[in-house]
Amino acid sequence: MHPGFMHWWKEAQRHAEQASCHAEAACGPGVGHRRREREQHNGFEAMEDGAGSFGVRRPLRFMAHRLELREEQVAELAAILDELKTERAQAAVDHRRSVGVFADVLAGDTFDEKAALEAAAIRVTSAERLKEAVARALRRTHAMLDVDQRKQLAYLLRSGQLTI
Repeated sequence: MHPGFMHWWKEAQRHAEQASCHAEAACGPGVGHRRREREQHNGFEAMEDGAGSFGVRRPLRFMAHRLELREEQVAELAAILDELKTERAQAAVDHRRSVGVFADVLAGDTFDEKAALEAAAIRVTSAERLKEAVARALRRTHAMLDVDQRKQLAYLLRSGQLTI
């Protein structure tokens, strides 16, 4: 089954469960919700809702499906994407920090050029770290994939279905 179809299928099941729950007298409030909570903790629906330790589940699942990855490749790709996600989050923090310094510089009575340059340097350093992380992720991904999978990944990138 295509991964994009799973969310629709789970929602249809949930609505059917709620409809049958209302028809039965033995079904009390929250019975269907307890079952759904169990499913969220155990499986696929937790990934659909964005829950879990990785913030990369959807791209990971999409790539695993489209590239027909083996189990060990999925595990390696999860580690690669998690590292890249962490580096991007740090770049976002650095960006917000530099914006705060820029705002402080502009709000001051005198322009503090040294502070403005230091804030700009934070952005440059962050961009360099992100550049290295992307290159490292691409290198590891290239080494992990076979020739056909690399061609398929290149197609996904060129077509815009996947971005780095």
